[in-house]
Amino acid sequence: MESEFLKSKINMSKRLVNDLLKKYDFVSILGKQTTGKGIRLSNFNSSINDTGEKECGFVVKIFHQGIYSEFSFTDFDEKNYKEIINKIENDLNVSDSMLAKHMDLSILDDEPLVKDFERRDNGKSYSNEEVMAELDKIVKKAMAYDPRMIQALGFYNNYVVNSFYISKNRQLTQSFSFTNIYFVSVAREGEIIKDNFTVAGDVSAEKCFEKIFAKIDEGCQLTLDFLKATPIEPGVYDIITDPGVTGLIAHEAFGHGVEMDMFVKKRAKSRMYINKPVASELVSMHDGAAAALSNASYFFDDDGVIAQDTLIIDKGILKGGICDVISANELKVKSTGNSRRESSQRKAYTRMTNTFFEKGYSKLEDMIKTVKHGYMLFGSNNGMEDPKNWNIQCTAQYGREIVDGKFTDKIVSPVVMSGYVPDLLMSISMVSDGIEISGSGHCGKGHKEWVPVSDGGPCLKARCKLS
Repeated sequence: MESEFLKSKINMSKRLVNDLLKKYDFVSILGKQTTGKGIRLSNFNSSINDTGEKECGFVVKIFHQGIYSEFSFTDFDEKNYKEIINKIENDLNVSDSMLAKHMDLSILDDEPLVKDFERRDNGKSYSNEEVMAELDKIVKKAMAYDPRMIQALGFYNNYVVNSFYISKNRQLTQSFSFTNIYFVSVAREGEIIKDNFTVAGDVSAEKCFEKIFAKIDEGCQLTLDFLKATPIEPGVYDIITDPGVTGLIAHEAFGHGVEMDMFVKKRAKSRMYINKPVASELVSMHDGAAAALSNASYFFDDDGVIAQDTLIIDKGILKGGICDVISANELKVKSTGNSRRESSQRKAYTRMTNTFFEKGYSKLEDMIKTVKHGYMLFGSNNGMEDPKNWNIQCTAQYGREIVDGKFTDKIVSPVVMSGYVPDLLMSISMVSDGIEISGSGHCGKGHKEWVPVSDGGPCLKARCKLS
């Protein structure tokens, strides 16, 4: 473990667990610290701040009278140890009204395991000044691309996560890092101003810079292409999705819909379709922190469950969902390692990690040739899903028109996909033989509880309403 602060708290955390176990049936403690830098530079200004992922704190989980309770705090030592124990015990009063309506829960599994996990950035280490110098190269290269470029911005976000989980039988530690670099270019022609963003992510900051430098020219050209983009004529079209849009569909179409805390609340229609067809036989879908390596990957979740690769859809059949430990306990299933907290001061929910479709067997060029009139959609932008009714709305950055199996010069932007989830997934008729999984953003639970996620997959051919 890289964090000296957390290392210094392990023995005291074990002591706290053992002291509380004298009164309570189950006790665990999560300690977590995230550090890093967010460095921004444009042709106008620059800034250096802590990463937006920054946090530090502890969460104690206790099972008492059939109810799980949690207590969080930012630090503890010999001076306030007894005060924390007393506060936990004094606050843990289960009222009769709570007992009357609590869920039917049992003691969590606590299989013995002691293990340390580590994933290091073995590439070049960058000082703040060196990051600034690299971002300056990105900005200058973009501004020199074309006279119509009016602004360029580079943003570097590196974070290191350290955490431990301790219970009666388990002691787990993990340390890992990830870097994302964002590049934004803005162009103007007359009264028209358009922008475009490009992202690269990697465990290695050095490789991350290599990836983003390789994308600058393409990103700038897209910005210029957007200057001539037109709105799409609304209608139902044959579409081909690039991996970014494929990932957006995976995330919105069945990601939120199979978060099984929604099963507990009866807010997800998918709970009634387990082992039933919901997609084309060409479609298989996964989620899991161990299913891919991206910014949403970790070794164990915030309730000490080892990261997994969960098969959600298998050849069109919905096999199951993802869940946190409490939802799994209520539903009498195994947790999938998807307990995630926005911070130590927030509740753990079932959350997606790396969500993606499996690759298929078709060549992308052959898929394009089959389209009489439609669009290939590029660039994940944003989306919304209604898990209770299975409606979906996703926005792609842009689309390129296809006529008689060939691209035309027409670009439409932005493009909104909408419809009924099973109709969209059932319409998938071809799946490409390549796959890309990436992620640099965050996903909220409703309007809050933001955590890093990634998604992706192959290119898909489907039929969808566009506007």
